[in-house]
Amino acid sequence: MHKSGNVEVADIIRRYGAAYRDAHPQPRNRLRATCSIEACRTAELGGHVDECDHCGTKLISYNSCRNRHCPKCQFLKKEQWIEARGKDLLPITYFHVVFTIPDDLNPLVLRNQEVLYALLFRSVSETLIELSENPKRLGAEIGFISILHTWGQNLMEHPHIHNIVSGGGLSRDGRTWKPCKKDFFLPVKMMSRLFRGKFLSYLKQLRAEEKLVYPGAASHLAQPAAFDALISNLYKKKWVVYCKPPFEKTKDVLDYLGRYTHRIAISNNRILTIENDTVSFLWRDYADGDPISPPRTGYAGKGMQFLTGVMIDPAGNVWVANNIDLMNDVCIKKVPDEAVSTRCGGNGFVEFFGLAKPVKTPVVGGQVRGW
Repeated sequence: MHKSGNVEVADIIRRYGAAYRDAHPQPRNRLRATCSIEACRTAELGGHVDECDHCGTKLISYNSCRNRHCPKCQFLKKEQWIEARGKDLLPITYFHVVFTIPDDLNPLVLRNQEVLYALLFRSVSETLIELSENPKRLGAEIGFISILHTWGQNLMEHPHIHNIVSGGGLSRDGRTWKPCKKDFFLPVKMMSRLFRGKFLSYLKQLRAEEKLVYPGAASHLAQPAAFDALISNLYKKKWVVYCKPPFEKTKDVLDYLGRYTHRIAISNNRILTIENDTVSFLWRDYADGDPISPPRTGYAGKGMQFLTGVMIDPAGNVWVANNIDLMNDVCIKKVPDEAVSTRCGGNGFVEFFGLAKPVKTPVVGGQVRGW
């Protein structure tokens, strides 16, 4: 694990939080989270003093905020969760299966989160259950835990669901355990096609029932022709579903899963520096497993919110934006070639920008606009 430069998310909030909140009024839940992170393990929350019985040395420990968004307050909760879930595990093989939707859907999902995240869960669970119960496949009732992640390591929108799935299941009469073949769960291509079909079928149904909204970057999808074109294009794409090798030990399942259930958007150990109002952090390109940025150079950014636009200039530099006005300036004046650009978007109080080398062009979607 990379060791950070002693910079924390709390340091960024302390430095820029007040100005950001003044410029951009926040809902109560965000205010509570940022204020908690800022005060975590400081005198503001109180604390206690430990004194050595022999030498009299005193050690002051400040209280934690215990907010679920705080990068310093997840370890204990994770361990408690792992202990509680341990009784649910069987001494069997478990697989890690991940379902991802194409980034073409990101603008629509971002503006219909409650409805489309529920749809994502439904499509994933029905896919796993239907294929595993098929007599030509496993022919058994499996068990699984699903966890939604809405971002990638680069903090871009990237909705996907992690599933820890039992390597076998009960027969239809509930009397026999039917194990999967060694190191093989279900055909990935078959899972991908069925998942795609279910998701898009339910999406069209939501459209027909008028349960979707289309503000901002999704506004063009309010037009029937644009929505139909999107659906048609999505049917032609290969949806990414992958299954990792089974866990060697039962305990490894929960240790691994705990990292996903109690993970925040960015941990302190990935933050490198704050210099000249610029935050540098590391992220990894999971397409090939290689780091996007080497230590001490990182991805650079100013601000507090998730990134909403990426462009790559002809030299291969990666530019990331979180302020449509400021970043448009950068895009137009400094990087005129927009052929490989997603343009810029989002709302922030200063721009995100950065230089990352060596770099491979990340998969990015269409135009991203603030709303």
